[in-house]
Amino acid sequence: MPGDEAKLVLRTRAVGPWPVNAYALVCPLTRQSVLIDPGAEPESLLEMLVDTHPVGILITHTHPDHIGVLHEMRAQLKVPVMAHGGPGYAGTSMDADTWLRQGDLVRVGKHTLRVYHTPGHIPDMICFALGDWRIIVGDTIFEGGPGKTWSTEDFRTTLQTLRETILAWPDEAICYPGHGSPFCLGDQRAAIEAFLSKDHGDFFGDATWDR
Repeated sequence: MPGDEAKLVLRTRAVGPWPVNAYALVCPLTRQSVLIDPGAEPESLLEMLVDTHPVGILITHTHPDHIGVLHEMRAQLKVPVMAHGGPGYAGTSMDADTWLRQGDLVRVGKHTLRVYHTPGHIPDMICFALGDWRIIVGDTIFEGGPGKTWSTEDFRTTLQTLRETILAWPDEAICYPGHGSPFCLGDQRAAIEAFLSKDHGDFFGDATWDR
């Protein structure tokens, strides 16, 4: 694992009325950066990128609160947009320059991000794992439960994502969600496992680990 001085710098701003966590990752050696989830407040997003060389905009998923000012930021930064192929919000597909899939790698200066496809909350949901197991998880998972679902099928997809992807990450993984505060996966592992052991029937919607 690289020393602290060589790690990707993670910057964050809570933007918009909801609010949504927007992130910037900066390579300290090359000053290359990527912007993740440009939901609102272009001025705040640009502040995160000060003294860097943006090379891309990454999208965790296409819900409007996460891409509200995407077109404006794309025009200002003139960098490629990278996202999953979908289907996206309301069955649409966004206009991306690079389509990302499970296992793809994204370079940021001297560093590499790994893409995880984590559907359930929405089919095009992806997470970005840094080499030191900080993970930008979008609305895949929160400290208190999984992302909201809108059908029984989507909720069952969420359960599969939790079993096959999230629980395969190490306990030391630090999850940076689309809303709220970051948390350590190991602190929630027992609650997630207990959640998965229950019979949820035809449930969908907002869930907490103790429902």
